[in-house]
Amino acid sequence: MALPPFLRPLEAYDPALAQEIEKIVSLSFQKSSLDERTRILITLALDAVLGASEGVANLAGQARRLGVTDQEIADTLRLAYFTSGCSTLKTSFAAFEKKE
Repeated sequence: MALPPFLRPLEAYDPALAQEIEKIVSLSFQKSSLDERTRILITLALDAVLGASEGVANLAGQARRLGVTDQEIADTLRLAYFTSGCSTLKTSFAAFEKKE
């Protein structure tokens, strides 16, 4: 599997590192106990949490080509929001005095 488009400039700057990352990409997306749809949806959720909108758009397209519905994409993004949003709320409690 090739480097994702956002990493392709690395091939010109550091070809050796680009080759190593390409190996990791291939390892990460190879057939495994997770089917391809699941791997794409997990990656979509992580990109959403990290704010990688181009990755989200690209992965949503890949997911749709695999037969994933818009509802499945929405459910995945809902879980991503819940997970990352809860972390923000929990951390925010540090702003307030603990009452015992």
